[in-house]
Amino acid sequence: MSRIPTNRGSSVRAAFFSDALPERNGTGAYYHDLLPQLAAQGVCPRIYQTDTDGQPRLLSMRMPGDRQQRLAVPPITAIQRSLRQLQPQVVIVATPGLFGLYGIWVARRRRLRLLAAFHTDFERLATMYWTPLPRLFFASVLRWANRVVCRAADCVLVNNEALLPLVRDLGARDARVIGTPLPGECLHLPAAIPDTLTRVCFAGRMAPEKNIGRIIDAAACLPEIEFLLIGDGPLRSALELRARGLANVHFTGWLSRQALISALDSCSLLLLPSEFETFGSVALEALARGRPALVSAAAGICAWDELRGGVLPLEPDRDLAQCLRDLASATPEEWRQRSSAARQAAMALNDATVASWSRILKGQDATPTDNAQDDAMVNS
Repeated sequence: MSRIPTNRGSSVRAAFFSDALPERNGTGAYYHDLLPQLAAQGVCPRIYQTDTDGQPRLLSMRMPGDRQQRLAVPPITAIQRSLRQLQPQVVIVATPGLFGLYGIWVARRRRLRLLAAFHTDFERLATMYWTPLPRLFFASVLRWANRVVCRAADCVLVNNEALLPLVRDLGARDARVIGTPLPGECLHLPAAIPDTLTRVCFAGRMAPEKNIGRIIDAAACLPEIEFLLIGDGPLRSALELRARGLANVHFTGWLSRQALISALDSCSLLLLPSEFETFGSVALEALARGRPALVSAAAGICAWDELRGGVLPLEPDRDLAQCLRDLASATPEEWRQRSSAARQAAMALNDATVASWSRILKGQDATPTDNAQDDAMVNS
C-alpha cells in the first residue's frame, strides 16, 4: 500500500483498491500515474494493492498472461490500520480480484460511496489461456466477480464506449466513460522526432492477445527498418526463435518506466497490432512523447476521436509491412506535424482525465438519470 503526498487543502479522502502491481501492466500504471496528479487537485488518495516486497501470502495464484503477477489475499490488519488513519470518504475498486472485493466490503461496512473502474475484460482475456476446463472455471469466476463489482458500485467507469453495454449487462446502474492519465515522465518535452521512419517499437506483454508475430513477419519484409520489441511474457522464447536470423529485430526484456520512455524517444513510431486491447496505455504514452502509434483498429484507444491526430488505426486485413512502407514515404514536415498533433492530443486527454476524476471523487459531477444520458457523457 502507498500514500501519495498531498497539499493541506485536500477536500476528499479516497481509498483505491487494486490487484495489479504498480507499473506492471496498464491497470497498475493507470493509478501510479493518476494519484500524484489527483493529489495536486486537492484529493488525498491512498492505494491498497498487491505488494512488491516478495513476502509469501496466505493464498496466491498466477495471473493470466503474466507469471510475475499473482492474485493474493490482502493484508487486512495493515489495511484496517491505514484506513483508520485515512478515514476515507470514497472507495474506488480498480480490479475484480481479492483486493477489489475487499474494497467493496470496506465501502459497505463504512457506508461510503463506491466507484468501480473496469479497465480490462479479464473474462475475455481468460479465454486465451489454460486448457478448456480451467479456462471455463476461471472465466466463470471472473464473470461472477465482475458482476459483484458492477452491482455494488454507485458508478462504474470505463475507458472506452464499447465497454458500456458490457458493464451494464453486468449490473452497473450508472456507467460512464473516462480517459487515461499519463506518467510524469511523459509530461516533459520529448526528444526531436526523426525525419524518416527508420526505427519502430512494440511495448507490452509478449502474450497471445498482442499479435506480435505480425510484427516479426513485417520485419522480415523490411530489413531497412529496425524493430525494437520491449517486454516479457509467455511467448518471448517462441518469438525470439521465430525472429532468429533477423538482424533488424531486437528484444530488450522488461524495461523500467524511465527506460521505456527513453526507448520510445529513440523510435519514430509505436506498433500495437493486438487482437485484443481494452485501451492501449502505451500508445497514449508514445503520443505524449510525440510518436504516432499504429494501433489495431479494435483497440479501445482508437475510439477516442480526440486522439486521431496521432493514433493510426490498423485494420486486421491490412498488411503491416505495406502500412510501414506507406508511412516511410512521408516527408519530414509530415512527420513533424504528426508528432505535434500526437503530443497535443495526449496532453489534452491527460488534463481532462485528471479533472474528471477530481470532479467525480469530490461529488461535483452530475449523475445521469437514464441510459440515454449515460451515452451522452463526453470522453473527458
